Amino acid sequence: MGLRIVVGFKWVPNTQAVRIDPKTGTLIRQGVPSIINPPDLAAVELALRLRDEYGGEVIAVTMGPPPALKGLEHLIGMGVDYGYMFSDRAFAGADTLATSYVLSEGIKYIERERGRVDLALFGQETIDSSTAHIGAQVASWLQWPYVYYVRKAAVEGGKLVAERIVENYVETYELPLPAVASVAIRAFKPREVTLSGKLRFKREKPYKIVSNKELGLDPRCVGLKGSPTIVAKVTYLPEIPRRAEVYKPRDPRDGARWLLRKLLTDSETRDLILKALWGG
Repeated sequence: MGLRIVVGFKWVPNTQAVRIDPKTGTLIRQGVPSIINPPDLAAVELALRLRDEYGGEVIAVTMGPPPALKGLEHLIGMGVDYGYMFSDRAFAGADTLATSYVLSEGIKYIERERGRVDLALFGQETIDSSTAHIGAQVASWLQWPYVYYVRKAAVEGGKLVAERIVENYVETYELPLPAVASVAIRAFKPREVTLSGKLRFKREKPYKIVSNKELGLDPRCVGLKGSPTIVAKVTYLPEIPRRAEVYKPRDPRDGARWLLRKLLTDSETRDLILKALWGG
């Protein structure tokens, strides 16, 4: 039978210099190009490796606006079997609690359509908020066991055997399936998109766009209305002025000497270097 693995991804602004709507406290996405959240690609790669080893299928899921379909195209190009995009204006402005609620109900929807989901994988965090909440919250909604910072995983005897790294320690966990796991940043190098995968996306359309009409969720529990997070205040930090200068050294020693001279001519930098050297 193999494994049925759901892997989540987020369509995020391709910048960390995000702007916030002062009225709603939500991200302003207009005019900012978007990409798949980079840490999510490690989770996708792990999902594909587990499928390649044990058989089954990998299903990519996201909650987002229509342009997020480009993300599904990329992942199906990588080798993902199918995709679900939960997209509805009612979902807009969601915090992590409302987002995880939609995703957990989306997983239940997938189970009704395709059968039992054995494993749900997520990236460690997102570059637009870095809360790292989604994996744990989805697990809580589903009441599935959960493990974080995974860098290796296998399935043995109906259990997920996951190795995770926490600071300087490595821990091994056994979780009964179904389970949820968040994959450590850069734990797996994502494979390349293939032309055959891209053509499959165009020709077969192996995805489904699901609105709240199909999910049937209470509008008070999703989107901005279902988000208890309140952005009380937004403070913008001024950009740090930087001096750009190019030097072409004759060799590494010459380059190091030039850089050190430049650093020492700046009084603030010089004081920091001296304090670091002398422990002052």
